[in-house]
Amino acid sequence: MLSRPFSPLLSESAGPGARVEDAMPSQSSPLRRRRAIQHPRAHGRLLRSLVVPVLAVTGILLSACATNASALAGGDSTSTTTATPSSSASSSSPSATAGAGTALALLAALPVKGKAPHTGYDRVGDFGTAWKDVDRNHCDTRDDVLARDLTAVTKQGSCTVETGVLNDPYTGKTIDFTRGVRTSLLVQIDHVVPLSNAWQTGAQQLSQEQREALANDPIELLAVDGPTNESKGDGDAATWLPPNRGFWCSYAAKQVSVKAAYHLWVAPAEHDALARILTTCPDEPALKSTLAPSVGLG
Repeated sequence: MLSRPFSPLLSESAGPGARVEDAMPSQSSPLRRRRAIQHPRAHGRLLRSLVVPVLAVTGILLSACATNASALAGGDSTSTTTATPSSSASSSSPSATAGAGTALALLAALPVKGKAPHTGYDRVGDFGTAWKDVDRNHCDTRDDVLARDLTAVTKQGSCTVETGVLNDPYTGKTIDFTRGVRTSLLVQIDHVVPLSNAWQTGAQQLSQEQREALANDPIELLAVDGPTNESKGDGDAATWLPPNRGFWCSYAAKQVSVKAAYHLWVAPAEHDALARILTTCPDEPALKSTLAPSVGLG
């Protein structure tokens, strides 16, 4: 018996005698009409199932864009901002926060202008020989400063300092001082405002007596580590500061006080360096010279 050929148009449930026409519903059959009616609804449901999520996502994106736009416009009071210094704060003068009698207030009163030429400067001719007895106490200035700044001092006679201990303000080191040809230079007397700098910032206009008073004024002088003093040279605050940062405020206050007492000015870079230091210690007191008034500098 020959087997019946397989036709893909026959359903698997069709019987052996089924015809092709029986497997395919006619155009007018109720089944086809039902499918024709149902298909548009199915398509509609499918479209709705796709459109609703798309609209929801679109709404979220639009809402996020609106929020970002509001934040950029400054409308969101909870947004985080980065603070920047105001122009008025960055350009304020040192006197804005300085109290009376402070070095910061004194700095604000100093003239600011460029340095005069170094031409004609003569350390001994302009400021006198070292170390004079300008206070007339019968001791020279170097011994006066050593006796003031050292501890455990021993003297020969009433003036000459033979030994002592220096707590060096420039380095923070402790230095044993012994007077001698080879040892005395370990402790030197520094002019806080270098005399060369003083010459270029107004001392040319002082009298000889006033310049010699400046060179020997106690507020202008410090006993310090010798090698460190030599490294300073003629540097002002813009080019040299002591290695010991803890002494910067006192150092800046001394320089400002000397310049004010002897009617000197500060160069722009020097002024800025001093201001940067003294704004960190606005209560640092200025020093008064007892020597400057004695030579006519009030």
